[in-house]
This record gives sequence, C-alpha cells and structure tokens, in this order.
Amino acid sequence: EVRLMESGGGLVQPGGSLRLSCVASGFTFSAIDMIWVRRAPGKGFEWVSSISPSGAVPRYNPSVKDRFTISRDNARNTLYLFFKNATTEDTGMYFCSKEFPTPNWVPESQGTQVTVSS
Repeated sequence: EVRLMESGGGLVQPGGSLRLSCVASGFTFSAIDMIWVRRAPGKGFEWVSSISPSGAVPRYNPSVKDRFTISRDNARNTLYLFFKNATTEDTGMYFCSKEFPTPNWVPESQGTQVTVSS
C-alpha cells in the first residue's frame, strides 16, 4: 500500500522559513521523480517543485524559484521542501506526490497546512 505522510507545516511570518517533510512507503521511492503540489485557498492544485530519482535534478515553479529548495533522502524514503522568504502567496495545503498534477489529479495523502501571516 502506497503511503505518503507530510509534516512540518504551520504558521510562519512573511519573510520566514519552514521545512516540510514527506515520508513515503509502499513503493520504490528511490526509483521515481517526486513532486510537491500545493493548493491555495480557493484555487486549484499547483505544481511547486519536483526532483529526479537521484536528487541531482530539481525543478521549480517560477513562482518559488530561488526561494524553495527541494531535496530527498533515499535512504530514509523522505522528501523535503525548504522555503525561505515566505510570502502570503505561499499559504496553502502542501502535498507530496508520485505523480505530476493533471486536471483530474487527486491527492494520495492528507497534506500539511502552511499559513504565512503576521
């Protein structure tokens, strides 16, 4: 059974930083790209970042480039998302995924809530 469990969300002030984690099980984590997706209040799912199986090739949505860093620890089956210089536009529920979000994409996990507010 595939399991993805995110953690690390919370309240952060504008300009602050946060690190999200996602522990995966039930599949060969080290063999596939992993993705972070978010959903802002009242909006659809948005691809945030993805990373190649080895971790050598990260990719970012232009809205987060230079502020977010994606990484992975294949020995621990864990995906990370570190972000700095948070803005209110970063508020939302963050999900990790094995799949890129398509129009019919449905999260496989609970997600972790990030709220950027003073």
